[in-house]
Amino acid sequence: MTKKYSDTNLVIFSIGCLMFVTLFSCVQKNNRISPSQSKIQVIPFQQIQTDTLFDSPQHISILTIAKKDINRYRFDLAHHADTLKTTSQFAKNEDALAAINGGFFNMDNGGSVTYLEENDSIYQQNIPHGEKWAIADWAKTGAIIIKKNGQLKIESAKAPAFYRQSQLETSVLITGPFLIENGEKIELIAAKFIKDRHPRTCICETNDSHLLVTIDGRQTIAKGMSLLEVQDFLLAQKCHTAINLDGGGSTTMWLKEKGVVNKPSDFFGERKVANAILIKMK
Repeated sequence: MTKKYSDTNLVIFSIGCLMFVTLFSCVQKNNRISPSQSKIQVIPFQQIQTDTLFDSPQHISILTIAKKDINRYRFDLAHHADTLKTTSQFAKNEDALAAINGGFFNMDNGGSVTYLEENDSIYQQNIPHGEKWAIADWAKTGAIIIKKNGQLKIESAKAPAFYRQSQLETSVLITGPFLIENGEKIELIAAKFIKDRHPRTCICETNDSHLLVTIDGRQTIAKGMSLLEVQDFLLAQKCHTAINLDGGGSTTMWLKEKGVVNKPSDFFGERKVANAILIKMK
């Protein structure tokens, strides 16, 4: 019988590092063991290697952006309409502190395949059904909003016409599926993309912070998660709002002082993508 996540893994940050001995060491304070940590310009970064979460090996990287630090950091969306670059290239070009890959994209010619807006200019509409690289409606139910002050907001996606008329944000990227709203799991359809385990990239919001998360997969040490498992994992991190981004071979987390810190699943390493979510100094 498969173990339920709540039975043994709600305290993943206190037990996960017990198995994490290959790349990083655990830090012990007051006889309590916590995951390995480092700081990139005081941005907390954690990695977890475990073989107990969902009865499978998992390798997870988490970057925590505290809301109280909004006067120090800002979010940004880097993108190209017709060129593919690695997440690390996007980040280095923009002098970012950290980055994760962004939304779904055209793997042939570059560019987002879902609605993307920046500074009131529309760079991409949702690709129509039937066209190559089009994303199903059920998979683009969320939106990442970057406000004019650099804060990030995750919300259930509104119609593109709403964002075209709104002048309250600098960037909008429709992506998904939207996973958690008001602390509750959103019901997801029974599609293979949902049920099968894959590498995943996601962003969630807690009361105090935003978590940028990569979950590696398709490897011996990292099986990846279904989106149903991702929902459970993020709820265990006290996320009240969460959104899925592009995953699979695109899943990447980059830190300025460490480079790519997760384990991309593509044979040749980091995949070129069309956009990325960046953390910058204000």
